Amino acid sequence: MHRFLLLALAIAAAPASAQVHHYPGGSPWKKQARRGPDSEVKGWLYNLGVTGIRVKLEDEHPTHLIVGHVFESTPATGKVRVGDRIVGARGLRFETPHRNGYGMDKFGPDGPIADFAEALERAIDSKGRELRLQLDRDGQRVDVKLKLPARIEPYEKSFPFDCNRTEEIRERLWEHLAEQQLDNGSWGNPIHDTFIPLTLLASGRREYLDEVERSARYHAQNTSTKDTSWLVNWKYMAAAVVLSEWYLASKDRWVLDELQEVYEFLCTTQYLGLSQVNPKVRESHPDAYPKNAEQQHGGWGHNPGFEGYGPIAMITAQGALAFALMDRCGIEIDEERHLAAYEFLQRGTGRNGYLWYGDSVAGDRNWADMGRSGTSAIAHWMSPHRVHKKHALLHAKLMGEQPQSFPDTHASPLMGMAYGALGASIDKKSFEALMEANRWWFLLAECPDGTFAYQPNRDNNGYGHDARLLATAVTAFIYSIPLEGLVMTGKKVR
Repeated sequence: MHRFLLLALAIAAAPASAQVHHYPGGSPWKKQARRGPDSEVKGWLYNLGVTGIRVKLEDEHPTHLIVGHVFESTPATGKVRVGDRIVGARGLRFETPHRNGYGMDKFGPDGPIADFAEALERAIDSKGRELRLQLDRDGQRVDVKLKLPARIEPYEKSFPFDCNRTEEIRERLWEHLAEQQLDNGSWGNPIHDTFIPLTLLASGRREYLDEVERSARYHAQNTSTKDTSWLVNWKYMAAAVVLSEWYLASKDRWVLDELQEVYEFLCTTQYLGLSQVNPKVRESHPDAYPKNAEQQHGGWGHNPGFEGYGPIAMITAQGALAFALMDRCGIEIDEERHLAAYEFLQRGTGRNGYLWYGDSVAGDRNWADMGRSGTSAIAHWMSPHRVHKKHALLHAKLMGEQPQSFPDTHASPLMGMAYGALGASIDKKSFEALMEANRWWFLLAECPDGTFAYQPNRDNNGYGHDARLLATAVTAFIYSIPLEGLVMTGKKVR
């Protein structure tokens, strides 16, 4: 399977880290994309918006942004150099130190990252469109002015609703993403192949229907009732969601047979009994071996049954969502199986709405990466059982109340962002709060060429030649949510 997915889904039970986290050994700053638009950058560095600058953080000078790369033909070309330290903007020095580590008191961009984002946004909204930076160059103060592109408009207060900037970006990204589709109908891995076709379908544009149908047929051709692929459940969850939304939009009858196959396969991989436990678990993960038949009952893991540490909340939420969408398509879903998936998720949810890693609770006041909570929110919202709506809103409102860790979810942060935003969107106020608190991320992730960069994060997983494409896809997906172009985002279907 694609290298990105293998990295993104690899689970590190070791100490976690926040979105500004870095290690003394140089991670993530030393990671490099060997191909693609970021291959010229010597490391995985923070993108500073359309300026063309990439920077890293360090513990010795926590209020400095250390320049590691400057793209050619950008506002910073010839003015900012590799090795410069950005120590202030708009005539003000950065004073708040960044927070390196993991925890509820460390999430968010506070420090020079947030200060730079504020200065950039003010410059975009000014008449002169100049960003004034204060640099430390070999111990000497250097002041520079960066002229920002005229095409860049400020985000409006209603962001992302009724926002010209949001509209301009998503329309540009739709076209870009459609052009990246491979001849076989894929975009390269299951995460791309979930959110790019959903984004193009959500656009409501007829000119993208061919790309979405080709994606649906790709999913159909690569799924069956039997499959021994590694990390296979992720692929089938992606297929279920995309095929369901395509059927609900197109009513193409051929899709139903394909959905039936996907459903039958997912029934074989859902964990419902001790007989499905791989005997090797006693040796490889003895602490995870089920102590009774109820433990982790109803969930899905990376692979069929119970292997390794067993079923996990993120993919179980996708399974519940898959069943809910297939039910809307007319596929007969085993109610007992479906309810077992919801029960798994509810066992792992604290009273505040935070969904932990498995089917146990992290704590009634704890919260962290919200990808799981967002996926569970949309799964419960789409449930054919109305009683689940209350649980869905519990998740959504927590994300609006604690939006700081939005771009910092476990394993695959970009997948977590997409599902987190989707789940929060069931409650408009929560979605607005989530997006407003993280406007800095979208502002800084935008690159000079109009695509979006994958910023360093908690796990620092999956950075490579296709990371720019995924960050671009997830941004387009999130910006398309207000259009209500999918059944999951409020589209009405017969």
